[in-house]
Amino acid sequence: MRIFSKQQIVTKVCTEIICDRCGKHIPEDNSNEWHAAYRIEFAAGYDSVFGDGNNVECDLCQSCLHSLIGKFARSNPEPQPGDNATE
Repeated sequence: MRIFSKQQIVTKVCTEIICDRCGKHIPEDNSNEWHAAYRIEFAAGYDSVFGDGNNVECDLCQSCLHSLIGKFARSNPEPQPGDNATE
């Protein structure tokens, strides 16, 4: 037999993002900016400029990300149903 009881679980949730470049505060209730913020997170490789095996992370608003990589990034619209990608 199993006997169940209710338990409250405390979980940490992100309620605000602060851009690491410009310091802009993006609260969770600002839906457009919230969903357009970017988190870069990776483990640096051997002999990396970030340090061997270091964990690297950065939160950026969309304006800062665009300022940093805009001239190098490729931005293409998603193919729509019926579009022929092979032409």
